[in-house]
Amino acid sequence: MRSDPTTPPDRPSAAGRRAAIVVSRYHGEITDRLETGAREAFLEADGDASNLAIADSPGAFELVPIAAAWARRPDIDLVVALGCIVTGETRHDRYLAAAVAQSLANLSAELCKPIAFGVLTVADLDQARARCGGAHGHKGRESMQAALAAATAIAAATDRRSGTDSPPDPNDSATPAVASARPPSR
Repeated sequence: MRSDPTTPPDRPSAAGRRAAIVVSRYHGEITDRLETGAREAFLEADGDASNLAIADSPGAFELVPIAAAWARRPDIDLVVALGCIVTGETRHDRYLAAAVAQSLANLSAELCKPIAFGVLTVADLDQARARCGGAHGHKGRESMQAALAAATAIAAATDRRSGTDSPPDPNDSATPAVASARPPSR
């Protein structure tokens, strides 16, 4: 068992992958830092800068249709949605965060394409700062790493040779035996 649950077991590779980062510009001080972390994580994972698109969103709610547009493109392998929702005087933040999270999750499942939820849901901007390079890690970096790891897992589970995203047919003699996507645990 890993000692740190926030660290992926293996460094996912971005080599040959095309990604889109969709960034809410509301609370720009925070989301700019999230974007920088996601971009750095992509490049450090051997990603090519020319395979990384950055798209602006006016706010967190608008992340959903913009992420959907990018995710539906066949030349994009993964999407990272970044934003910051701060609690206000009403419960608006809860409804907004739940709607965005659920919509992105539904879209990701529908398309069988990773759409990482890198939207901070915090009580104040100090909590947000602590989560974009401060004491509580960097959620922009972590979101990109999660999306890359998910893209790798999805690619291992789908038959890319046929040009479809359906799993290989186990009754097809041309389909090789399925190897485990994860090494045996000790």
